[in-house]
Amino acid sequence: MPHPIARRHLLAGAATLPLAAPALAQAQWSPNRPIRLVVGFPPAGTTDIAARIIAEPLGQRLGQPVVIENRAGAGGNVGADAVAKAEPDGYTLLMQTVSSGAINYQLYGGRMPYKPEDFAGVSLVVRVPNAIFVHPSVRANTLAELIELARANPGRMNIGSSGIGTSLHMTGELLKLATGIDLVHVPFRGAGPMLAECVAGRIEVAVDNLPSVIGHFRDGRLRPLAVTTATRSPQLPDVPTTAEAGQPSVEATAWFGVMAPARAPRPAVERIGREIEAVLANPAIWARMAELGGMRADLVEGGGSTPATFDQFVRAEVAKWTEVVRRSGATVS
Repeated sequence: MPHPIARRHLLAGAATLPLAAPALAQAQWSPNRPIRLVVGFPPAGTTDIAARIIAEPLGQRLGQPVVIENRAGAGGNVGADAVAKAEPDGYTLLMQTVSSGAINYQLYGGRMPYKPEDFAGVSLVVRVPNAIFVHPSVRANTLAELIELARANPGRMNIGSSGIGTSLHMTGELLKLATGIDLVHVPFRGAGPMLAECVAGRIEVAVDNLPSVIGHFRDGRLRPLAVTTATRSPQLPDVPTTAEAGQPSVEATAWFGVMAPARAPRPAVERIGREIEAVLANPAIWARMAELGGMRADLVEGGGSTPATFDQFVRAEVAKWTEVVRRSGATVS
């Protein structure tokens, strides 16, 4: 018979055995049903495009389909709120954007249905420049010419965006703030509807993320005047930056990343984050992002991101855009 002390040790060890299997299973989280990736904007915009580029290969790596669900409205808030309130089990994710993930907190104020802490970062997928552009009928070939035209026609020209609170809206507000021009903001429920109106000539000026509009630039249906990043886009090497065009304060980079509800299992968050990074490391997949003007995340050495570094990035973005919105005076009526 074991010594009493030894017997106590054996019993204590045995008591821990039932816990070991579930803990190991959790650490090796593997989905057993489809995963929903919510996009807070309609199809054909940059958020939707980026989500669809990663969805299929991510599903292949996880062994379960990743299904895109478009839930548009309120500058991305409708879709984001649905994910914030979803069961935190790793099976509902959000393609978060700079608008619903940073800008809207100040813009909507007390009407925001969720808080930054309602989400857990998974992976910063891609960053993209915004572009300021016009319909070819507009008599402006440069940003300076557009500013002069708008000054001569105060309140008579429209500027479109994919929705109130998006980085596109705020880029337009920065342009107006920097130049004093009076352009009438026309928000749409996504980039797709906005671009259709702009191509038709019913919206003279617009701002969009480069991936969803670059095809229109290449076929001449829309004319780019400037990109809003610190350096020129390799996809549009002849288009100046806003700084080169004389407006250095009009700088904005849109970003798109996957987030989960805050209480999602950490092993699920870490696993999905690793698999997204592996997808983006595939040259064929990244070539599709780069062709659209996408820039790789650089939150860790060598490029890419982790859940922890994405969380840190989002906190900094919330602080930055809170100040920009406050300075612009933009509000949601």
